[in-house]
Amino acid sequence: MMRSFLVAFVTLALVFPALAYEPGEVLEDPALEERARALSAELRCMVCQNQSIDESNAPLAKDLRILVRDRLVAGDTDTQVIDYVVARYGEYVLLRPRVAPHTYVLWFGPFIILLLAGALSLRYVVRKRSAEAGGEDTSLSTDEQTRINQLMNEGRQN
Repeated sequence: MMRSFLVAFVTLALVFPALAYEPGEVLEDPALEERARALSAELRCMVCQNQSIDESNAPLAKDLRILVRDRLVAGDTDTQVIDYVVARYGEYVLLRPRVAPHTYVLWFGPFIILLLAGALSLRYVVRKRSAEAGGEDTSLSTDEQTRINQLMNEGRQN
């Protein structure tokens, strides 16, 4: 029972991306179609948000796939097509954002946080080891010891 369910699920998972394209969308030139598929895999469906327009069945994804093909047929390069779509829909349409000053936080933020966490962890471990090894003087001065003794004696008298 479980095995047949798993086989059905995998089959459907493999078939659905193929159903995203309609026969009328496919270009006759195989080289242009291959470029269109590669570009479609890089663009986010604004409706589905975590699918490329290559995988999505949403009407907007279909419109974007047609737009990409129209631009390629018009003679645009891959970069020009991407730039055109980004100009219309913003950089959020890119599944992999560009490395630019306004996206440095996305690209480098996790590494900076990881380095800071590592540095803080290392600092903690070094301090703990030096304290355990006696590197840190934790004994009280004679004035501090005298003051503690006075306070304890006062507490006993009350």
